Amino acid sequence: MAVLSKIPHNCYEIGHTWSPSCVQSAVDITRGALEVSFKIYAPLYLIAAVLRRRKKDYYLKRLLPEILWSTSFLTANGGLYIVFFCILRKLLGGFYSWSAGFGSALPASYIAILLERKSRRGLLTIYMTNLATETLFRMAVTRGIVTPIKHGEVLLFCITASLYMYFFRSQDGLKGFAFSALKFIIGKEEIPTHPVTAEHICPRPQERAAAIEAEDRQVSAERPSSRRKTLVAYARELLESICKKGPRHRCCKHYQDNCISYCVKGFVRMFSVGYLIQCCLKVPSAFRQMFSKPSRLPSRLPSLFYNKENFQLGAFLGSFVSIYKGTSCLLRWVRNIDDELNALIAGFLAGTSMFFYKSTTISMYLFTKLVETMYFKGIEAGRFPYFPHADTVLYAISTAICFQAAVMEMQNLRPTYWKFLLRLTKGRFALMNRQLLDVFGTQASRDFKGFLPKLDPRFTTVLPPGADFTLG
Repeated sequence: MAVLSKIPHNCYEIGHTWSPSCVQSAVDITRGALEVSFKIYAPLYLIAAVLRRRKKDYYLKRLLPEILWSTSFLTANGGLYIVFFCILRKLLGGFYSWSAGFGSALPASYIAILLERKSRRGLLTIYMTNLATETLFRMAVTRGIVTPIKHGEVLLFCITASLYMYFFRSQDGLKGFAFSALKFIIGKEEIPTHPVTAEHICPRPQERAAAIEAEDRQVSAERPSSRRKTLVAYARELLESICKKGPRHRCCKHYQDNCISYCVKGFVRMFSVGYLIQCCLKVPSAFRQMFSKPSRLPSRLPSLFYNKENFQLGAFLGSFVSIYKGTSCLLRWVRNIDDELNALIAGFLAGTSMFFYKSTTISMYLFTKLVETMYFKGIEAGRFPYFPHADTVLYAISTAICFQAAVMEMQNLRPTYWKFLLRLTKGRFALMNRQLLDVFGTQASRDFKGFLPKLDPRFTTVLPPGADFTLG
């Protein structure tokens, strides 16, 4: 079988084709990874410190050590890969289909993650597990093992959103960042409470009416006593009247709005948030163009605000919130109760909003986080076993799977991660002699346009047909 066969080429012919020295190649990769890693983590930690409003003592004593800590992790992950790449070749006497990618990356990734701070290992593991799962799925599709489902990322997001909202609505269902994020997106009006019916714990209409009248008197007292009201003031009064006097079920907790305006306001709010997020993501590239190509800035500046992706993300977030709130209100009217089942159904329907902004990355990441949440709940309930150091092992395996794809079948790897590997290695990952790896049947060289490295024949063991050699 091709999977078990071995090719007798050395590591210079397959891997570090830019230098015949294993030591020099490891130094080159490590030096490049160190530079790139520092450029990645320095602004990342600095921005995080500003957003978290860190004190001066943090900037003086902790900022630089934390940057260097994470930099050493990423540098080790890149540098140790090429080290184990050469070690495995010497131990095995050649390369198997698994040794150039998975086998070399597994020990390198495990050692590297141990260098990272424990507080960041979980996030890195979730990201790499998500990426590895997507990569394995693409491999299975390529081999005809599974058939992709049309709009599968939307269906997965619907299921994930449904379960997330169910846990959000349940007592002690979600904690920490997940709960805070959903509270910000959905609103405090949907904060979980015990399941109630309209006849029991829901606020009585008389109490709610009295509260609204008291607020109306307070607002009217704060307004100017002048009888000359502008058009804006009339419009504001009309809007407030429409919002407060429309239909609202007794189980609904949005006391300042009726069910219709509640959904509309939710859409407008999250549409604005999504639009601004996408605009902010494009600001760094605009700044780079300002310094590199200032003449093109006036023509590119309008696209920063009037961009299709900006409106797509806004429509995605806005419609998710409005569909969830609208469905929740409708179910309260129909079922006359406010419970977790409403959230389960509303979350699934709200997931269809991903049609506006299809993203396999978002769907897979949220699904992976959901599995993690359910697993830890199972541990708390005593139903699942706890495995010490599971995050480090899972990170190493997931990273090794991604490296296997990067070496043997790059077409099945997420393009953004491939670009990251090229950046981390200063483009050297693309210099591997993948034509020699085609014998394993994974079409390793398919997307490299017949690339052949220039090799020094003094350091080669086997003469590959058609290779371009450089005489010493």
